[in-house]
Amino acid sequence: MALDFAAGCIGGAAGVLVGHPFDTVKVRLQVQNVDKPLYRGTFHCFQSIIRQESMLGLYKGIGSPMMGLTFINAIVFGVQGNAMRKLGRDTPLNQFLAGASAGAIQCVICCPMELAKTRMQMQGTGEKKSKRKLYKNSLDCLVRIYKKEGIRGINRGMVTTMIRETPGFGVYFLAYDTLTRSLGCEPEDPYMIPKLLFAGGMSGIASWISTYPVDVIKSRLQADGLGGVQQYSGIMDCVRQSLKKEGWRVFTRGLTSTLLRAFPVNATTFATVTLFLLYMREGEECGIPDSEPQAVPLQPLQPQTQPTSM
Repeated sequence: MALDFAAGCIGGAAGVLVGHPFDTVKVRLQVQNVDKPLYRGTFHCFQSIIRQESMLGLYKGIGSPMMGLTFINAIVFGVQGNAMRKLGRDTPLNQFLAGASAGAIQCVICCPMELAKTRMQMQGTGEKKSKRKLYKNSLDCLVRIYKKEGIRGINRGMVTTMIRETPGFGVYFLAYDTLTRSLGCEPEDPYMIPKLLFAGGMSGIASWISTYPVDVIKSRLQADGLGGVQQYSGIMDCVRQSLKKEGWRVFTRGLTSTLLRAFPVNATTFATVTLFLLYMREGEECGIPDSEPQAVPLQPLQPQTQPTSM
């Protein structure tokens, strides 16, 4: 169990390194001003950030997901494993329920972490060297928000995070379980690892598509007030204003970069964890985890691995 947890943490960290630039682009596209847009699309956003802020601009706010990674993995691992034991049978429905419960509980860490990440990603937009930095780093960001707004401030976006994470993790576990069964992932299969990578990547994509509109609203609420002006009074006000100004397409802003990120993040996490477990457990049955959302127990292998939520 401890080995699976360590593997999940290492794999999750690798996934964050690969996927964070795509996440920065996603957030920038989601919250940019529609009246004066800075970016025309995903690839233009990538080019602009690198040109104006250097490659490091793509990694703004990475400290927050890295800091929260261990705690998120610990929560997801414990909750998902206990939920499956309580539910008793390994069925698709139980995989969904176990994933959903894990997704809901890890929001306690995920929400403040993503708040700091979003604020850091938006800080100094369009500047190679920010003239005036509001936050020094992710921890400083959370401390400042807490001093100014209290507990409620650092939990800004908690409701939308729960609405996103609960079904999102459920869909991920269900999709992963269904795909691994369909692909016939057996320990002796020479193509087992490519199959697991494919299953994890596609499950991550399915999870994001199922809850993406909620993620747009969450990002807007968490970025709101960064310049000192509060634009939205709540979730429904944000939905109304966004729809009125930008139409239904607002709920797909940044989707391309999100899906581009989902597959390689899951693939990287899978590959890292798989290699780690194979190296550490030569001769033993291997458990293989997953990414962005969480890994599901692989039916033939009976693995239990949980990765990170972002």
